[in-house]
Amino acid sequence: MSRATKRKHVVQELLQERVEPRAAQRVVRVLGTPGNNLHEVETAEGTRFLVSMPPRFRRHIWIKRGDFLLVDPIEEGSKVKAEISLVLLPPHVRSLRLQGLW
Repeated sequence: MSRATKRKHVVQELLQERVEPRAAQRVVRVLGTPGNNLHEVETAEGTRFLVSMPPRFRRHIWIKRGDFLLVDPIEEGSKVKAEISLVLLPPHVRSLRLQGLW
């Protein structure tokens, strides 16, 4: 599978996925990308920490400052405290607002 085809499939999978955050998941906003597939994020309460990007998103989905993510907490992490489970695209944000979960 070529890189372009793989990217198309990953993006289609993201668009078709329904967003229903579990109790442990949090919505965060990206502040920056220090490198090595790590992203600095901030919660709604103002807490800042690092999150890691899983291999299925690497090289296929670009994350930039200001994007919103759905993350799963990592208990054993001291600096990296969560892992990205979903990149929230505008249709996802819209559906979360309609459900009253935003």
